[in-house]
Amino acid sequence: MSKNYIVGFPRIGEQRELKRVLEEFWAKKCSFENVQNVASKLKKRHWEYQRDAGIDFISSNDFSLYDNMLDTSLMLGAIPKRFANLKNEELYFAMARGNASTVAMEMTKWFNTNYHYIVPELSKEDNYSLNASKIVDEYNEAKSLGIKTKINIIGPITYLGLSKRADGGDVYEFWGKIVPIYEELLKVISTLDDEITIEIDEPIFVKEPDTKMLSLIKPTYDRLAAVSPNIKIAVVTYFEHSNEATKILVHTPIWALGLDFLNGDENLQSLEIIAKSDKKLIAGVVSGRNIWRCDIAKTITLLENISKVVTKENIFISSSCSLLHSPFALKYEEEMSSEIKEWLSFALEKLDEISLISKLFFDGKSSLDEAQQEALKSNEKANEDRKNSPLIHDKAVQERVKNRALLQREGDAKERLKLQREILGYSDLVTTTIGSFPQTPEIRKARSDFKGAFISKDEYEKEIKKYIDECVAFQEECGLEILVHGEPERNDMVEYFGEQLKGYGFSQNGWVQSYGSRCVKPPFIYGDISRPKSMTVEWITYAQSKTKHIMKGMLTGPVTILNWSFVRDDMPRGEVSKQIAVALSDEIDDLQKAGIKIIQVDEAAFKEGYPLRSEKIKVYEAWATRDFKIAVSSAKKETQIHTHMCYSEFNDIINTIEDMDADVISIETARSGNELLKIFKKVGYTKEVGPGVYDIHSPRVPSVEEIVKQIELLLEVLPKEQLWINPDCGLKTRKWEEVKPSLKNMVEAVKIVRKKL
Repeated sequence: MSKNYIVGFPRIGEQRELKRVLEEFWAKKCSFENVQNVASKLKKRHWEYQRDAGIDFISSNDFSLYDNMLDTSLMLGAIPKRFANLKNEELYFAMARGNASTVAMEMTKWFNTNYHYIVPELSKEDNYSLNASKIVDEYNEAKSLGIKTKINIIGPITYLGLSKRADGGDVYEFWGKIVPIYEELLKVISTLDDEITIEIDEPIFVKEPDTKMLSLIKPTYDRLAAVSPNIKIAVVTYFEHSNEATKILVHTPIWALGLDFLNGDENLQSLEIIAKSDKKLIAGVVSGRNIWRCDIAKTITLLENISKVVTKENIFISSSCSLLHSPFALKYEEEMSSEIKEWLSFALEKLDEISLISKLFFDGKSSLDEAQQEALKSNEKANEDRKNSPLIHDKAVQERVKNRALLQREGDAKERLKLQREILGYSDLVTTTIGSFPQTPEIRKARSDFKGAFISKDEYEKEIKKYIDECVAFQEECGLEILVHGEPERNDMVEYFGEQLKGYGFSQNGWVQSYGSRCVKPPFIYGDISRPKSMTVEWITYAQSKTKHIMKGMLTGPVTILNWSFVRDDMPRGEVSKQIAVALSDEIDDLQKAGIKIIQVDEAAFKEGYPLRSEKIKVYEAWATRDFKIAVSSAKKETQIHTHMCYSEFNDIINTIEDMDADVISIETARSGNELLKIFKKVGYTKEVGPGVYDIHSPRVPSVEEIVKQIELLLEVLPKEQLWINPDCGLKTRKWEEVKPSLKNMVEAVKIVRKKL
């Protein structure tokens, strides 16, 4: 009788096959037909993995060549006019990445994850129309393999709520245009089979309740559920509770509700009204967002408590969200400690966990075959061993962190900046970059060869120093004023530090999609964190020795290290973050003692970690701000502290940013004009700001004129004395042939603006 369900599945491929073919296509090294062939192979493999694991509800249309929100825009015909002359794959990738003449659509974080989506652009002048070809083709593709799938689509309310309007108006005013297209889509889907399940993802329901959004739920789902009697609609939410929406959805003719009981345990409060409605409950009880082996005994207890209210016949066992947010499979982890590996579960292993849990819950322990009995014993042993392992607990770290008081930096910001300006001697509109430069094939190979013991440490360091020399020489040549060393020694801005901190673990193949072809391989925190030795001093001081210009030291902040890692789940996140902060404060002290005058502590993921509900935000802000301050508390007032934040709407956290008390903050603004910057003026922000003047997530090279215009827009908001000029983000993912002309144009644009001023 086991009934189970997967919200969605990773799509990049277990060895990043999709990433590789996409990048070959973009580099004009293969045809689009090659991309389609790889995509077909991956979809087939992924469906078969789920079928073979015994999963009942397998998705189609959860696969994408870039992003599901972008796919939805194309499905609806919501294509901005600047792309009107493009078609097919050229249109698709231009919307995501831009091209030589057209700026890409905005990209931002998917709720509080590290996945990025393409933000839809809506305009009153646009005429929307259905293109269901991708959805229909993918369903039929699975059907031809003998696999009947549910069809995943982004819900209309989430699509609208995450969109932006060209005129800045209310996005929900487009409801009357968009919902009829969804009705048309469901009519098309209804012809594909005798009975079809459609998963409609509405994660926006878990955010702070909005009266307008809530008012649209019943009319939307009354209409969609009435399209055809052979369609069963499951409305799925994740990442938090959605109690307000659930109270409305139970009064619509939908078939099922999907709720996350791990990240939104308040969903338990909705069980009674779900039971009364006789809706099916898709119970998210196996985490789609972490890598720790499920505690099956604990999960069964949770399910038994749920079944006291909702009958077992109406329950489906599910992942808490899409497994898109998990690495693919443990089978490639050949170098990992066998003890630690036993504690972990990636996407493929989660399929087996869900299958085993559903068998155990619905059919009882006596129904398990010998292999399943062994799997259950293995699960119990792994969870017990992890609790008691000496690898996890370090009393010295615990005592030091416990006794570490919050230390405020010397001097207030006004005093510090005045002193720093005198010492550092930089001009208004000072130019710099965020930190990283392109990771060339040669650098990647040198790092890989060194890790694989194919070259010596001396040979490796020679390659890294050669690259730093070239970075420094280029920056001096093109006229940048505050330099960086380019970070060639860093594989990833979090993994690099994790490798040098005790208590961190690493995978060989634990890749997770961030956006498009971009994948990250987050490290994981399994034990107490400490810093055995300095992590960056050697490389930063070497770079400083090669120039008379000021060289920034580059660190990743404690909150970002936490949020971009898979974090241990046996202690509060704030306690883990504090351990990291204490370790980083030692690194900052070492850097300034070595003569480094500017230190950038990147908090790219600070906003990403925000809870989705206001009642939990104050707790997060308290420890996140505390830990940034602990990390930089060792900095003297002469040492200028920078931070960098990505893809953040700052209106709701500007006071928190001020409280962090960094001397300079750089932010990503190139795709949004000067809109993000206006809040800094509104609150009277007095510290210095580096708004990005060009978009580094697109391969296009911005012209001097474009950057001049962007700087002039910034000057409409903040005075020149407060502004730094830099790209949006680090340049690691770009190519030198894009980076060099872009930075030269940026420097030239600053010269032009300075002359005008």
